[in-house]
Amino acid sequence: MRRMNNNNNNLRFCFGDLILLAWLLSCCSRSLAIESELTLAIVKPDGISGNYSSSIRNIILQSGFTIQTQATLHLDEHTVTTFYAEHSTKTFFPSLIKYITSGPVLIMVLEKVNAIADWRTLIGPTDARKAKITHPDSIRAMCGEDLERNCVHGSDSRESAAREISFFFPHLLSGGTTLKHDEL
Repeated sequence: MRRMNNNNNNLRFCFGDLILLAWLLSCCSRSLAIESELTLAIVKPDGISGNYSSSIRNIILQSGFTIQTQATLHLDEHTVTTFYAEHSTKTFFPSLIKYITSGPVLIMVLEKVNAIADWRTLIGPTDARKAKITHPDSIRAMCGEDLERNCVHGSDSRESAAREISFFFPHLLSGGTTLKHDEL
């Protein structure tokens, strides 16, 4: 900023500098505003039957997430088939349906800044066997068994999170999307 003196031209120019600075700060503060996001988390039947749901909830809360809503459900075949529809042509689909319907699941909507990426980091690799080696502190390392029985689910993108949340909790989001996800 220029030094002010008694010359009116310099005063006007300095005032203009202040206006420009104020405008830049307002633009920057809007673009720097950090919004929290939502993601869907599911503790699968092996997580429930292995009594891991309380530990998982504690890890979620200690990691700075807020649990916006949750429900414990025993999903039927139709619901699971609809939820995982994009996997219907894959060879593992029948065993996926059997696994997810084998017992209750805990479904939660998590919120925090960077929720999707942070939750996926906490849960670790999809294959729990790999997680036990490469990410031993992850949730899947703690309670998962293998690629299929991996204890938890996490949305893989904002689009997937919106679709998945609206699938189970339609009142939370408006104008849901039908984009696919690839995370089991």
